[in-house]
Amino acid sequence: MPEIQSLVTSYKKIIAVYGLGNVGGPLAAAWLRAGAKIIGVDISKKLLSQIKAGTSHKKEPFISDTFTKALNQGNMEVTDNGSEASTRSHIKIVAVPVGLKESKIDLSALKSVAKDIGQGLKKEDAILISPSLPPGTAQNIVLPIIEKYSKLKGEQDFYFVYNPERIFEGRALQDIEENYPAIVAGLGKKSLEFGEELLRMISKKGVLTFSSIANAEAEKLFEGVYRDVNIALANELSEFCEKVGVNYWEARRGANSQPFCHLHYPGTGVGGLCIPVYPRFIIEASSKIGKHLKMVEFARKTNDLMPIKCVNDSLKMLTKNKVKLKGAKIAVLGLGFRGEVTDSRLSPTYTVVKEFLKKGCKVAVHDPYIFEDSLLPLSVKLSSDLDVVVDRASMVFISSDHKTYAKLDQNSFSKAKKPLLVFDGRNILDKNNFKDAS
Repeated sequence: MPEIQSLVTSYKKIIAVYGLGNVGGPLAAAWLRAGAKIIGVDISKKLLSQIKAGTSHKKEPFISDTFTKALNQGNMEVTDNGSEASTRSHIKIVAVPVGLKESKIDLSALKSVAKDIGQGLKKEDAILISPSLPPGTAQNIVLPIIEKYSKLKGEQDFYFVYNPERIFEGRALQDIEENYPAIVAGLGKKSLEFGEELLRMISKKGVLTFSSIANAEAEKLFEGVYRDVNIALANELSEFCEKVGVNYWEARRGANSQPFCHLHYPGTGVGGLCIPVYPRFIIEASSKIGKHLKMVEFARKTNDLMPIKCVNDSLKMLTKNKVKLKGAKIAVLGLGFRGEVTDSRLSPTYTVVKEFLKKGCKVAVHDPYIFEDSLLPLSVKLSSDLDVVVDRASMVFISSDHKTYAKLDQNSFSKAKKPLLVFDGRNILDKNNFKDAS
C-alpha cells in the first residue's frame, strides 16, 4: 500500500479518536499537529462543548489551541456518534478509560466503543487500542467484539494494533511527541508493520516493537507497579525515619546520588487512574491463576492506608495542643490526586476528608484548579479562596503538592486559629517560613 504518512496527511486516511479526555485529547492533538484530519468522539456533551468553545484541557499546554485551529480550518470535527465515526474514518484510536468498579476491572466503556467501531468497520481499516489493560484483554475480549459486529477478521481484513498511552498529566503532548518511544504490538506481522510506520509520524523517540500484544499490555502495567511499590517503600522508610529521628529527605537525597537507587517521595497517598489501578489489574489477573503477588499486594495496601495514617498523625497534633476534635475545623489543601492537575479521580484527599469527618471535625477543602466536585460530602466546602478555607481553622492539612503551596508562609494562614498547626503531608512547605508553627 502507499506510504501511510502521505495517506494520512492528504486526508485519504481519516483518524477517529474515541475518548477525548486526559489521554485521547492529547493523542488527537498530536495527530492534528502531524497533519492528520480527526474525528473526535466522546459521550460527554459537556466536553464536546468545551472543545468547540476552546476551553478544554486547561492544564495541558497547546491542546485547546490546537483543537480551535483545527476546528476553524475544518481539519477536526467532534461527535458523540461512535458508529458513524467508524464508518467515516479509516484509522480508529481507542482512548477511553478503563478503571475499577467495586474493585473489579471495568471494561464497559471499552466494550461499548468496540461495538461502535465494529458496526462501521471496513476492510483495510486500522484499530489502535491505547488504554492500559490486563494481559490478554485486547486480543481475547476487545477483538472478538469488533469481529462480531463487523463480520471481518483481524489481520486478514483489518489491522489491529496495541499502543499503550505513556503520558504524565500536565505534559501529555510533550510525552507523546518527544519524551518516550511509542510501544507497538500487532495481531500479526501486517498489523505490527502498519502500527510501527504510523506511530513514527508522531513519536520523535521512535518505536519499540513487541512480539505479542500481551507482552505490551504487561509492559504498561509494570510501569505503574514499579512506581506503586517504590512509593510504598518510601512510605515505610519515611515512617521508620520518623521513629528513629532520621531526616528521610536528606537520607533519600544521598541515597539517590548513586545511579542504582531511585527512592520515591512518601506522602498522603497515591491517586489517579494509573498508579493505584494498574497494580490491581495485575493482582486480579494473578489471582485467577492462583498466584498471589505478595509484594505488589502489600505495596497497594500500604499506599491505600497512607491517608488514614496521615490523618491519625495530624489528630495527635490536635490533641497534644488540647484542641477538641469534635467541631474542630480542618483546612485541607489540595483535591487534585497530585500537584498541578485538575484531576481528582481516586484522590487521597477523599479519604482524608472522610476520616476527619468520622472524628467529628468540620472540613473545608482548597484547590487552585478544581472549582466544583460532586464526590465531596455536602457539608464540605470547596473553594479556590485560601482565606475562606483557613478561616478559623484549627489545623491546615496539606494533601496535594500544588506548586503554589510551596510559596506559602505563616502569614498565608493568618485567619487560622492560634497556635498555628500545620500537617504537611507532601513535604512541600519551606519550614523556614513557619517559625511560629507546630
